[in-house]
Amino acid sequence: MDALTVVMTLLAFVVGAAAGAYLCWRFAAGSGQAGNDAVARLHDAESSLAAVTAERDALQDRLVDERERSGEERSVMHLLAPLADRLRQVQQQVGVLERDRVEQFGQLSQQLATAAEQDAALLKTTSSLASALSNSATRGTWGEVQLRRVVEAAGMLRHVDFAEQVSGTTHRTAGTRQRPDLVVNLPGGKSVAVDAKVPLNAYLTAQDEDPSHRGNLMRAHAKALRKHVDDLAAKEYWENIPGSPELVICFLPAESFLAAALEADPGLLDDAFSRNVALAAPSTLLSILKGLAYAWRQELLTENAKALFDESRQLYKRLGTLGSHIDDLGKSLKSSVERYNSFVGTLETRVLPSTRRLQELDPGLTSNAAEATPRTVESTPRVLSAAELLPTRSTEN
Repeated sequence: MDALTVVMTLLAFVVGAAAGAYLCWRFAAGSGQAGNDAVARLHDAESSLAAVTAERDALQDRLVDERERSGEERSVMHLLAPLADRLRQVQQQVGVLERDRVEQFGQLSQQLATAAEQDAALLKTTSSLASALSNSATRGTWGEVQLRRVVEAAGMLRHVDFAEQVSGTTHRTAGTRQRPDLVVNLPGGKSVAVDAKVPLNAYLTAQDEDPSHRGNLMRAHAKALRKHVDDLAAKEYWENIPGSPELVICFLPAESFLAAALEADPGLLDDAFSRNVALAAPSTLLSILKGLAYAWRQELLTENAKALFDESRQLYKRLGTLGSHIDDLGKSLKSSVERYNSFVGTLETRVLPSTRRLQELDPGLTSNAAEATPRTVESTPRVLSAAELLPTRSTEN
């Protein structure tokens, strides 16, 4: 029993006691009006009691509802406890991710700042390079340096596999000196000229112009390169280079130079070949030179193999001559043995018997001749049997 029930019970008890006392007083006094008032007050008290009882019942119902609701809330909280733990874990992970995000954002900001500095330095370098390349002399020097790097990257050696600035004249140029930037030596005593002087004014100007004007400048770049091809074809470097095919390689120091020209003039490459001029970017020239370097190595191996073959033939012939000498030596040894044995036979059959008779005639005569009788040599030199050492084979070779 809870406190509300006890209060309501006591209240009902008090009201009932008051009503009983009042009724007793009414009958004792015998006053009608007072009785009516008492009855009225009794009815009021009963009404109040009924209202209080109804309110008590309502409070009890509410209390039951609150208890049920509290139980449901506890059940819900019990069910939501794992979810709450999971939410706490998620919150912790979110905190870690946020911390990492802040750290990575700081690193990214630093990298972006570094990239911006590098871009600025690259832009400055590009501007300096473009300004330098606008000078034809500087551009020519840069092209020669790039050409030398490509040649050395192909594994070729200066003054052995290639020569620089080889000058000469041709009958078609009326004594004018011709000097290609590079002459590459080919296997078999061949050579090919390489030129690195390329017009780049239009191309460099196009890099700073508005994109709407770039197309015209690229076409101008292709036109200038086509004119340069015609000039190279007219120089006929191959006339001055012994063993050179009717071909000259036009080296472009960057891939983009050739790509831009071919995009503006797709037929330029074939037309250049028809004029005996091969347009070559660094990658193309590197492939060509590596192929030539490989051919040089094969040529060297072939020469070494030929030299080895010649030395082998000489060794074979000399081995035959040596066999002839050995055979002569064997014959000499055999002849010496035969003479030695003949000498021993003469000694034993003619000389020693006389010494023995002398000893018989004069017993006092001492001689070691009988004890020092030499023996004959039974061994003979081995006859040569190897075909390489027979005199007949040496004579044939």
